[in-house]
Amino acid sequence: MRIRTASVADLPAVLGLWSQERSGHASVADRREAVELLLERDPDALLVAEVEDEIVAALIAAWDGWRGNMYRLAVRPDRRRRGIGRALVRAGEESLRRRGAVRVTALVAFEDEVAGGFWDAAGYPPDQAIGRRVRNL
Repeated sequence: MRIRTASVADLPAVLGLWSQERSGHASVADRREAVELLLERDPDALLVAEVEDEIVAALIAAWDGWRGNMYRLAVRPDRRRRGIGRALVRAGEESLRRRGAVRVTALVAFEDEVAGGFWDAAGYPPDQAIGRRVRNL
């Protein structure tokens, strides 16, 4: 497995993955134009995991100059439970740390039990008081 920063050329594969693995709790449509704008503003924000040159997972790890935010984590079902999601999260944390982040918010619907279990195990417990999952780097 290889984790790398995505490019515009990867967007069809990433958008296809997100379309197939979209959480029922996601409320905003994934649009190519929005992801292109993300990459224009923060070229290091979109990470992908590849196995045999095929994108099998993706994560946005965006930096706004104050806090890191991780969201849109998706791993193909046939590649789950092999550490790919966790490796992407750790790569996202490292990328955000290099850019200056000392705190990261994982944007996860509290009602999504599957995603919640993953983020709990990754060290991002829910904080009901602030309505987010936060981890200090």
